[in-house]
Amino acid sequence: MYRLDNAQQGEKYNTIFSRTTPAQRRKRNARSRFRSRFLLGLYLFLMILPIYWLINMSLQTNSEILGSMTLWPKNMTFDNYIGIFTNSSWYMGYVNSMLYVALNMLITICVALPAAYAFSRYRFIGDKHLFFWLLTNLMAPPAVFLLPYFQLYYSVGLFDTHIAVALAHCLFNIPLAIWILEGFMSSVPKEIDETAYIDGYSFPRFFIKIFIPMIRSGIGVTLFFLFMFSWVELLLARTLTATDAQPIGMIMTRTSTASGIDWGTLAAAGVLTIVPGILVVYFVRNHIAKGFALGRT
Repeated sequence: MYRLDNAQQGEKYNTIFSRTTPAQRRKRNARSRFRSRFLLGLYLFLMILPIYWLINMSLQTNSEILGSMTLWPKNMTFDNYIGIFTNSSWYMGYVNSMLYVALNMLITICVALPAAYAFSRYRFIGDKHLFFWLLTNLMAPPAVFLLPYFQLYYSVGLFDTHIAVALAHCLFNIPLAIWILEGFMSSVPKEIDETAYIDGYSFPRFFIKIFIPMIRSGIGVTLFFLFMFSWVELLLARTLTATDAQPIGMIMTRTSTASGIDWGTLAAAGVLTIVPGILVVYFVRNHIAKGFALGRT
């Protein structure tokens, strides 16, 4: 009876569809395309609007920003950007941020690659428990580790250095990198390793010349996530630095003074903070597109 009901419903739908004319079907498809494009356009508009407004504010003076709302600067000025590039305390904030982010990405990827390979190729006692323990580091907020890191780095003389922030971020980025890379490495057949050994490849030569190029999409995705965490993380970077290695996020708080907030400079600093992320996405865009379809992403 159930199969008969399904067959009857199918015949009913086929009959209804056959009654529709080609013009009606084209009209229905056009409405569907219009609805999809409208929703996509609305989504893009809501995403781009804050960025556009930030750029708009960065090209205005404080008096114009605090005055009437304008969709375009009436008196466009680049003084906010000039003030950032001519003030060492401002542009050094970007340099400091990029330095410890680059150090963190380099250290993390060098540690995570062999560790992820071990988890994907070998089985040992407690391997699953160790893998789970690494992931639990991601569940703890950075504030939990502030005091231990501060006391440790101050004792060994690493306080207010770029390497201090880079090592602190490794606590969160290394487990994330291992988790992502292990998924990509597990998708590579083990027969490739055995064939390389038969052909006389040593492990370092095989790993660098054969294996790493095969998972370059996974490495690109991993570097993207590592950059995102280190670039936007502020709590550890702010606590472990004082003057010489302060990140741009900390320096942006200086715009708030007794006379008020320098909105124009703050907006210009925000625009410049977005630029490195756009460049990273641009250079690894092909790897990200492939990587999101594979591995653990």
